[in-house]
Amino acid sequence: MTIKQQRVATLIRNILSTLLMTEVTDPALESVTVTDVKIDREFEYADVYVYALDDQAEVMAGLARANGYLRRELAQRIRLRNVPVLHFHWDVTMERGERIDSLLQSLDLPPEPAPETQEDQE
Repeated sequence: MTIKQQRVATLIRNILSTLLMTEVTDPALESVTVTDVKIDREFEYADVYVYALDDQAEVMAGLARANGYLRRELAQRIRLRNVPVLHFHWDVTMERGERIDSLLQSLDLPPEPAPETQEDQE
């Protein structure tokens, strides 16, 4: 991504996070966190990655309902010729991280032997 794409993506992420925390009244979207935004070269489409502790299907349905409102509010707060179309995706990195942590915890590794010191060798 170019520097301009990164700046716009960060700005979109911050604005959407603020909107979801303060202005959206849908109960399905109360605990939604915007984890990442990726924008294409032409600034036409923005892939918005979200995560919540609530039910995934319910959150995605709530985002589909609020998509028009979020895009309209984004248009009022950002200075772009065209506001990108928002595509919401569920972010699976948290679940993958938790799965990896549980797998690492379940490993039965023998303890490493203590390294020999100078005194042990004499």
